[in-house]
Amino acid sequence: MAETMDDILHPGLNATPEGFPDAPSGWTPEEGKNALRPDGWLPDARHWEVVQALQAYYARNAQHVSNLRDLYDALEERFHHKGGRRYLYELFPGDPVGQGCRLAGLSAPSGLRESDPS
Repeated sequence: MAETMDDILHPGLNATPEGFPDAPSGWTPEEGKNALRPDGWLPDARHWEVVQALQAYYARNAQHVSNLRDLYDALEERFHHKGGRRYLYELFPGDPVGQGCRLAGLSAPSGLRESDPS
């Protein structure tokens, strides 16, 4: 069912990429790759799993995340079985939320300061 006027006027234009049911409108995995290309690496399946978790979190919170700590805690809990925060920083050495949001096509929460991975 169409959710926005843009969906009605341009059906299929903002189709959700396969495997990313909570992706922001118009986002594609290719755009995500391009956003991280300046960081010098390309995502693999583990990164896309974090992207899916971030997109789902944003979708549940109406595309607005006001509490950065809650987001970190939710990610840590979601990936606890793989090592939690340590695992996330291995994947995203700059910052799991900052780099993850760029890859996922999401606006980073206010107050976020990405650290330099070098």
